[in-house]
Order: sequence, then C-alpha cells, then structure tokens
Amino acid sequence: MKKMILISTVLAASLMAGQIGFKEAPRAERVMPESGKILSFNDAIREASECVVNVSAKKRIRQNIPPAFMDPFFRQFFNMPYGRAMPRERIQSSLGSGVIVTSDGYIVTNNHVVADADEVRVTLPGSTKEYDAKVIGTDPKTDIAVIKIEADNLPAIEMGDSDRLKTGDLVFAIGNPFGVGESVSQGIVSALGKDSVGINQYENFIQTDAAINPGNSGGALVDSRGALIGINSAIITRSGANNGIGFAIPVNMVKRVATQLIEHGKVEYGYLGVSIGNLDNELKKVYRHKEGAVILDVEKGTPAMKAGLRRGDLIVRVDDTPIKDASDLKNAIGSVPPGKEVTLTFERNRKTKSVSVTLAKFPDSRIGGGDEKGFVEGLALQTLTEQMRRQMGIPEDIEGVIVTDVKPESAADKAGFMPGDIIIQIEDTMIKKAGDIEKAMKKYPGDKRVYVNRRGMIKILVVR
Repeated sequence: MKKMILISTVLAASLMAGQIGFKEAPRAERVMPESGKILSFNDAIREASECVVNVSAKKRIRQNIPPAFMDPFFRQFFNMPYGRAMPRERIQSSLGSGVIVTSDGYIVTNNHVVADADEVRVTLPGSTKEYDAKVIGTDPKTDIAVIKIEADNLPAIEMGDSDRLKTGDLVFAIGNPFGVGESVSQGIVSALGKDSVGINQYENFIQTDAAINPGNSGGALVDSRGALIGINSAIITRSGANNGIGFAIPVNMVKRVATQLIEHGKVEYGYLGVSIGNLDNELKKVYRHKEGAVILDVEKGTPAMKAGLRRGDLIVRVDDTPIKDASDLKNAIGSVPPGKEVTLTFERNRKTKSVSVTLAKFPDSRIGGGDEKGFVEGLALQTLTEQMRRQMGIPEDIEGVIVTDVKPESAADKAGFMPGDIIIQIEDTMIKKAGDIEKAMKKYPGDKRVYVNRRGMIKILVVR
C-alpha cells in the first residue's frame, strides 16, 4: 500500500513538473457581450429572407378502377349505384421553397419540388397573393429547377462563392418547414464536397447542421452576411424530421445550372466516355499518386478513346482542378460544356502524362418517359452499352435498345412493355440504337409490330 501511494505521488509530481509533454491551451478570459447590446444577425439575413418564397405544386394522378368495382353484384352489395360517378383522379400536392435570383421573377428551387407538376404556385414572403409559375427548366441530375412568375422589381438574393466556404462557417437555412410559414434556422458548415450520398447524379454537397426540414427544400442557405451559398436539398433522417445532417447544393453549381436552364431550357453536360472507380488501399500500392479516378473501361468512339486513354490510367487533374476520386472526375467533366477542350493529367505505368480532350455531349438516350409522348408514352429507353452488357449479363450477339422504366398504367404498360426488355426490331427495321426507333416510327404509320427480347425469348408487341 505504501508503495502504491509512493508511485502515485511521484507520478503526480512529474505531471506537475511538466515532464510529460502535453500541449496546454493558453489561458483565456471569459467575457460578456458588450453591456446593453444584443448579439443578432437580423440585419444580415433580413434581405435574404425577402427573397425566399413558398412554392406549392400539384400533380393530377389518374386512378384506375379495379374491374371488380364494375361488377353489378359488388356495386349493389356496397350500395354503389351506376348513376354515381366514381373518382378517377386524385391530386398529389407538394410544398417547398424557392429563391428569387432575378428581379424579373426567375426563381430557383429543387427539381423534386416541381417535377411533373401540372400546376405550380408561388407566394411571396409577407403576402397572401399567389402567382402562377411557369416551369422554365428542370435538371434531375443536380435536383435544380428554375420557375418564373410574372412580376417586376422583386428583391433578388445576393450570390456568394461556395468555393470559398470553410468548415465551421456560420450559416442560416431559410425556408418554409412543414408549411408553417417562413422561418430561419442557424448552424455551421459541417463538411464540404460531400458525395456518394445517393441523392443526385452529380453531388458536391455542403453538409450543415442547420435544421432543414420538409418544406425547406429549395430554400436558401446563406452565410452570416446574408449571401446565398447553397440551395437546401435534402436531409438524412429516419423519423422524417431533422437530425442535424442536412445537405445543400453549392451556389456555384446552382449558378451554372440555372444559367443554362434560363438560356436554353435544359442543361448539357460534358461527356468523356469512361467507366471509373476509386483507389482502394491495394490499388494505391501500384500508383505513385495516392488520389485520383482510375479508368476501368473506355467506350468505343468516345472522346476518351480518341484521346488514347486506356483502362488502368489514373486521372489526377482536369485542367487546374485536382481529382481526388471518381466523384470529383464526374463533377469536373460534367461542369464543362460539350465541345470544349480540357487537359487531363493522368498516371500510366507510374509516369505522369497529359492529353487534351474535346468533350462530347452527354448521350441523351432516353426516349419518352413520365408524361412525355415519345416512342410510346410512359416508356424510358437507353441504348445498350458494353458496360450494361457486363452488368446485366447480356450476350454480345444481342443488339438493341433496352427498356429502363415503364410508367404504371401508361400506354407503354398497357402495350405490355416491361423493364429489361430489349427492343430489337420494329416491323422490318433492325434496332441497334435509340435513333433507329425514331426512323422506324416515321417509316411505318399506323399499328406496328415491335419485337423485344425478354430474358432470351422473343415477344411481339403492337404499338401505334
């Protein structure tokens, strides 16, 4: 016992003597805010709050009447006389926020707030007047949409620079959570450049602990000056309410996408034509660079193949932008318009090389889908690629266009199309790419026979 007391005494003495090299924080003085003054950010966010609007969208959804409901016995049993009209349509409503970006009525919001809406209305802060809004353009890849109302001299928000943000910066989320009216929540920038969240195709999120709840979507994330630094987009939650993990689309991405939507009604992304992956611990052993996007495959006829890129090349830079992983490369290439030349820096056989590549337009191989009337209403198609063949085990001798989605109760659904079907022929025209379908539809008027390969079996469907 005496020995233990002696050892403890010696250890305490050593610590007091500073013999163990702990780094001590300097003494700090505790202070009160200046006497008689209240610390407030009201002035900073007041103007920004005037630029955040309420957005309500309505979509009419057709409902099919089950055949049993038309049976006379069923209707008589449930006292449903034939003279009484049965509901065939229901209204789906969504509520979100938007940010006025120009004084003549252009408003940025989330794509998921207004997607496929039949009616969009906007209410300005402090007002009960509703404005009919026109959807100027939507971009599902980034979850950004632009709508417009007919109004003049509106307050437009000041734009910040999301590239200059730092973790720990004070931020405010402004929106209309749960439809209770305009409100502001405060937090910090928790992280930057968050990707692989699985929300959008192009992700470079600002993560914040400022409360972002349902209805905040499309609202503003502003800094302590009141400048817009992001558009609130999503939360990670199990309960449906905020758990301190919210995401916003950086304002620099918003400006680029919104500009294209306003000017062209759509967004065009640069296309390189490679399948890419990240470096794991084993792969890092065979490369000099420890960050980058490794090329897994190069598609034929693409800018990447024309530039001489190969499987195994590690791309580490696009122009002056460093590439840390596959998501960085996807965002960097996607942010460059088609037709523009970029310089790629890459490692091959432990040597650093560079090459100039002129990017192509991102393939738009979807024909029809949603409520669009393309080949068949409600049908989404994509040209069969080598990567899809490998992923889905489709033999090399099968050529065609694959059905990626069929909208329930659409014309495509009623015609008998199913996801995974491969359209190989329309009448006497062989189908190898999406463009062949358009030619066949013009060539053969009236009802047409469509041959599909369904899990190795050939089916014939008839479309008009």
